[in-house]
Amino acid sequence: MDEEHRLPGGNTGGAVRIGDTVRRAPGEWTPSVHAVLRHLEAVGFDRAPRALGFDDRGREVLSFLPGDVVGVTRPWPGWVHSDEALRQVAGWLRDFHAAMAGFVPAPEAVWREGGAWRPGLVIGHNDAAPYNAAWADGRLAGFFDWDFAAPVTTEWDLAFTAFAWVPLHARHVVAAEGFTAFADRPRRLRLFLDAYGWTGPSEVFVEVVRQRVSASAQGIRRTAAAGDPAYLRMIESGIDLALEAAVNELADFPAG
Repeated sequence: MDEEHRLPGGNTGGAVRIGDTVRRAPGEWTPSVHAVLRHLEAVGFDRAPRALGFDDRGREVLSFLPGDVVGVTRPWPGWVHSDEALRQVAGWLRDFHAAMAGFVPAPEAVWREGGAWRPGLVIGHNDAAPYNAAWADGRLAGFFDWDFAAPVTTEWDLAFTAFAWVPLHARHVVAAEGFTAFADRPRRLRLFLDAYGWTGPSEVFVEVVRQRVSASAQGIRRTAAAGDPAYLRMIESGIDLALEAAVNELADFPAG
């Protein structure tokens, strides 16, 4: 058997690579996520990992997405904040949402942060951020870490992805990641929305982002209070406070 190599990152669990596969500890939501990944495979969407079942240690087995990742380094590589990255990520999300349009999860489906499917929703990735992206030869190979996949509106999934890539996070967070062109964010947001095909006013969308990020901060605190160790680590790292700071700053977007 090939040697195990721990993969960088992993705020909520971590993973190892063995050959062309990735092994991760499963959760009660994992069968539902695997159903999503099998659907994507069935409809020919090739920019996501393939679900390959479980190994003899009970770990989920996924195909490895080859390419460069940002890992835990700061600042991030310059290409993360390029216009081309914005276009490719928006295009990936548009195509992913289209691929999921015909998927109806099983009635007993469980999602890590809850939520119930109903007509009009899709299963969103919900964490399509730079730290979960793989790039090969200048192209977006896809996103990994699907643990937060769950039923949402397409707008809700789009809001978090814009938050991560434009980026619209708090200034101190994105500055540490290597982005300081704050005056360029309105243009970058419009570029991203146009590439996805969202034609509404940017200021309306920013309010959706604020609601989405606020809900994320509340969800982290709620799950941490229930004792989830991964979410307790997020609280210890101040992730919820950083998200709150972003919500407050975006109240004045694009001013300042």
